[in-house]
Amino acid sequence: MSRCGDVYENKVTGEYAVILRGTEDRGHGPGIAHLTARPGAAVVGEHFHPNLTERFTVLRGRLDACVAGKTLSLGPGQSATVEAGIAHDWWNSSKTEEAHVLVEVDRAPGADNVDPNRFELLIGMLFGLANAGKVDRKGRPSPLQAAVIAREFADVIVFTHPPPAIQRVALAILAPLGHLLGYRAIDPDYCKPHGHVTPAPEILARAGLVAG
Repeated sequence: MSRCGDVYENKVTGEYAVILRGTEDRGHGPGIAHLTARPGAAVVGEHFHPNLTERFTVLRGRLDACVAGKTLSLGPGQSATVEAGIAHDWWNSSKTEEAHVLVEVDRAPGADNVDPNRFELLIGMLFGLANAGKVDRKGRPSPLQAAVIAREFADVIVFTHPPPAIQRVALAILAPLGHLLGYRAIDPDYCKPHGHVTPAPEILARAGLVAG
C-alpha cells in the first residue's frame, strides 16, 4: 500500500519512481508516479497490459518508446497513451541525461472488475527482487520465479517474448514447479515501498494535484 511520497527504486534497471497518487490516496482516478529513468534505463521487456491504460508525459529529458511497433522519441511536454492490449516498451537512450516522466495508470474502459492497484504490487515485487540481487543484468528474474509471477499477474501484464504458445507451455510446467520449490509471486518484504520523500511542488502541480 502506498501514499504520495512513497518511493519504488530498481537499482538494476535504473528506474526510480515517486508515488504521487498511490493505492491509499488515488480515489477513483489513475495512479500517478514521477518516474526518473536514469541514463541507459529501460523497462524489463516489451509487454502489454490486458486491463490497464498507461500514459507517459515527459517533464525533462527524452524518453524513447516503441508502441504497437512504432518507435517514438518523446521530449518535454510530449505524451503517449498506451491502451490495454497494446504492446509497448520504453528506454532512456541518453548516456548522460535523466528522463523525468509522469506515468499514469488506470483501468481500461469496461475493466471495472479489475483492481488497478495490482500493477503497483507487481512493480514492488519486481523492483524488490532486483534490489535483492535476484535478477539478471536486465532486471529479469530466474525462469521459475518469472513463471510464478507471470501466472499470478496475468491480469496485469503479459510479456510478448517468447511467443504466446511457448509461454503457455512453459508456464504450465514451470509455475507449478516454482511454487513447489518455494518461489512466491507476492512477497511482502519485496512489495512494500523502498523509502519516502517529499515530492517537489512543481511536480505535483504538473500532475494536477495542487494548484500550480
